[in-house]
Formats: sequence, structure tokens, C-alpha cells
Amino acid sequence: MNKTAVLNIVGLTPDLIGEHTPFLKEWFSQGKVASVQSMLPAVTCSVQATYLTGKKPSGHGIVANGWYFRDTSEVRLWMRSGKLMQGEKIWDRAKQRDSSFSCANLFWRYATYSGADYTVIERPMYCKDGVKVPDIYANPMSLRDELQQELGQFPLFNFWGPNTSIKSSRWIANAAKIVTQKYDPTLSLVYIPHMDYNLQRVGPDDSVIKKDMQKVDELCEDLVSFYEEKERKVIILSEYGISSVDKPVHLNRVLRKEGYITVREELGGEVFDAGASQAFAVADHQVAHIYVEKSSETENIKELLENIPGVERILGNEGQKEMGIDHPRSGELVAIAEPGAWFTYYYWLDENKAPDFAPTVSIHDKPGYDPAEMLFDPDIRFPKLKAAGKLLRKKLGFRYVMDLIPTNGEGVRGSHGRVEEDENKNPLIASQSADLIPEESISAVQVHDILWNHLFE
Repeated sequence: MNKTAVLNIVGLTPDLIGEHTPFLKEWFSQGKVASVQSMLPAVTCSVQATYLTGKKPSGHGIVANGWYFRDTSEVRLWMRSGKLMQGEKIWDRAKQRDSSFSCANLFWRYATYSGADYTVIERPMYCKDGVKVPDIYANPMSLRDELQQELGQFPLFNFWGPNTSIKSSRWIANAAKIVTQKYDPTLSLVYIPHMDYNLQRVGPDDSVIKKDMQKVDELCEDLVSFYEEKERKVIILSEYGISSVDKPVHLNRVLRKEGYITVREELGGEVFDAGASQAFAVADHQVAHIYVEKSSETENIKELLENIPGVERILGNEGQKEMGIDHPRSGELVAIAEPGAWFTYYYWLDENKAPDFAPTVSIHDKPGYDPAEMLFDPDIRFPKLKAAGKLLRKKLGFRYVMDLIPTNGEGVRGSHGRVEEDENKNPLIASQSADLIPEESISAVQVHDILWNHLFE
């Protein structure tokens, strides 16, 4: 076996490599880089599951970053349990070949209870008074305290939300070093999320992205050097490219106007009731699963949504099979956005009826992905001052709501999810073992075999 480290640099594409990334540019030139053909949906959870199982979403069941659970009538996103990923994971297969194999999973999704030997992933504590306390889940359990004693509390509010920064990626990278020194795993999976933030906030063409890439380049130089000194093979890869957008598309508002969506009023706001709704969209960047209660309505809803500006295509059963996304968890229909467009989860028609969680960072309450959670509401003159006042209330023991997030989708400038045709904007995989990357362009499914061959060439 060859001990191997896989650095997952979110959003990294060939067109982002340049003078501002001197380490990566040189490291890539010494080995081989291949383009990874974009898959559907090109979103974190689905792509990672494909890399780890060698299957499309139709085989591993991770059809998006979240989906509708028909048995409980709930939409759930960003779950952590590895038991949701179907199919054999790379570490399961490796242990069958060599019982001494071990895997460390640092912040790849579905890390908990997955069979990986060592795991670290964010898991905040949600207190009864409404306070959210940054924390992690780790296996073994003792690792949780060891890491936070050594590195400080996990910087949750730099991991997601308006204050996201390189700080969270550095924490993960340093945690990966500690896990390697302590446990010496055969395979280390390390998630570096920093590029995901401003690429969605300001878009891939903004000059600030070069500064972000410079920070990631410095982090990669440190981490790659660490692993190479430990005589690890190193693979650098990414999940998707992020493209410019300026058109939010509100599928659920169209369905609401047609009477398909049911809401209930709570504390003056409207809360989506999935179980009572006849049809609704679980929006996830540029892809949305449309769940339809009555099969007799499916074709009518397909025609309705196909005519919405910003919708490129609606996949029925055959289309989903063609794209490898046909699975019982998928919607009866799957919507794909046009270039430049993305899907919101918004379902209310009157802004005064928006639910109380809408202007907050609340990834488990919203029935769809909300990239606006990385933005401060531009209508708030001094958002950081307002946030400081909220934190003061927290320290004084009062209840508070961190309502700082815009609810119109207009500020989002980057998105992903649809199949990207331009190879310069596709994800990539790179290694110093050039002979282990077979072609200049590979499918997402092939990444699994490349990881395997690095371990057992």
C-alpha cells in the first residue's frame, strides 16, 4: 500500500491557476493534471459520493446536498451520517484487500458512522436557549477535545455565513496534520473549502478571487510539503467549477401561485408544509428536485416549469436515467438552470410573510440551499455593528435573532450544479504520479479508480 493524501480544493479549476498561485502552478507542472468532466448534479455531496464509490447518484443515492424524505415528509440538507451513502466506499474495499488499511476523513460529507477509522466534521451544539455553539464531531471521541485544545474552538462562523474566511480551511489543514502524526492513516481525505465562498459571493471574474487563490496556494504549499515529507502520495482535486450568475429563479413561487404549495402561519411568517403540498422544488444551486404528490400532475408541472425564464431543461424519468440521477430519492422531475441562472428556495409571495429563519444562517431549517447566507443584507447600513449588538444580547443571556441575510437572491454572483462544458471551468485532478492519471480528461466516476491506484499501484 502507498499512503496517500487527497486534498479536495473546492471550486479549483484550471483557469484559476496563474501567477498568484506559484506553488500549485509549479507542482502541477512537475506531474500531471487532468480535467474531470462535470457531472449532474455538480454539488458537494453528490460529487464526493461519486469519488468515494465510483458510482453515479443513481448508484450511491446522494442525489443532491439534501432531498425530500417521503417517509417523514421533511426536507433535510447537509446531513452527516455515512449510512446515507449507498454502495461500497473506497475504504471498505481497501480493508477487504488489506486489513491494515485505515482512512481519515476530515470534513468530507457523510463522515460520521461511515466506517472511516478517523473522522472530523463540524457539528455545532444547539442549546435550548437558541444559542449555536461551534463544535465538531470526531472519532475517536477523544480526538474532539484534543483538536480543540490544540487548535482552539473550530471556527464555525468562518466556515459558513457572512464571515467566512481562510481561517476555517487552515483549522482543517492543521487538524489533518495532527491526525496524521497521531494515527498515521493510509488514506487522508482533507476538505479545503475556502474558494467556495467568494466564488459564490462575487463570482469567478472578480479580482478578489486572486487574493483568495493566493491564500489557498500558501495553504496547499504547507500541507503538500507536510505530506511529502511524510512520504505520502498527494492528490489534489476539486468537485466542480463555479460560473457567473445574475438571475435568481424562484420555482417555488411559481408553484405556490398555481396552488401546489401549502404553508402554515407561525408567529406571523409562513412556514412551508412539505407533507401537505402537492408539488414543490428542493433547490440546490443550479439544480432542483421537483417532488410531485400525484403522478397525474407531473406532465402539467413539467410544462409549467419549462416555460419559466432561466430554466434550461426539466428531466423526467428518461432524462434522469440518461444523466445517472434516477433514484427513489430524486424528485419526479429535475430542473436544470440556464447558464447565468440559479434556483432559490423562496416560496413566500409577500416579503412581510417571510419565515423568521429566512434572514438568518439556518441551513437545517430552510427547505433548499441558500447561498445568500454568505452575504450581509445591503439594506442594513452597518451590519457588523448590528451583529455586535446581537452578540452582546447573547453574552447578557437574552434571546436574539441574527437576522442579517438578504432574502431576494440578487447579490449572489456565482453558482454551480449544471454540467459545465468548458474544460477550463471543470474540476481537476492532479498528481506527481503522472502514470496513474490515464487521460487528459476523465469522468467523475473514474476518480475513484485513480485514488485506488495511488493506494495499490
